[in-house]
Amino acid sequence: MTAIVDYGVGNLFSLTSSLRHLGVETEVTREEEKLRRADRIILPGVGAFGDAKDKLEETGLIPLLREEAGKKPFLGICLGMQLLLERSYEYGVHGGLGLIGGEVVSLRETLRDPAWKVPHMGWNSLRFLRGEDPLLREVDEGEYVYYVHSFYAAHCGESTVADSEYGAVRVPGIVRRGSVWGCQFHPEKSGDTGLRILKAFTAL
Repeated sequence: MTAIVDYGVGNLFSLTSSLRHLGVETEVTREEEKLRRADRIILPGVGAFGDAKDKLEETGLIPLLREEAGKKPFLGICLGMQLLLERSYEYGVHGGLGLIGGEVVSLRETLRDPAWKVPHMGWNSLRFLRGEDPLLREVDEGEYVYYVHSFYAAHCGESTVADSEYGAVRVPGIVRRGSVWGCQFHPEKSGDTGLRILKAFTAL
């Protein structure tokens, strides 16, 4: 069973619909026992980092998620990916879960070019950086995925599996450390390419 963490942040309908389309047994939950029994966990998220972190803390699930992330496949999507990092500079400084090295910074401040719109909304191709990765085993380099974000992951080092170009910025599209992955783009909104990425994750 694939568990989607319900903490009041995220477009759960699109994600659950995509997984069920793939025939994947899926449950949206914040119950500790169900998360422990799950074969894999997905942490979704949209909105502001600080608000999302506060809501996640209110659930009391952070220690459990850190523990389970070391035992089973774990995937953060969009803001859920950013929460996996060490800290965010979105409207202040906020601590992340620290499961993957790196920090979240402003795309607008990095671009410094008004010709490139923020938020970054649209389709961008993936460049592979780390050879073969289980999440990309059914995807070819250069395929397009759908992004919606104003902040992005930086200083992720060798954790970056694939990235996309937006202006002068190489946006980490997929990061990984051990059994923990993060996707800055929305696989559930990325058509057939996104479905193949989700299929690969749910096969882990």
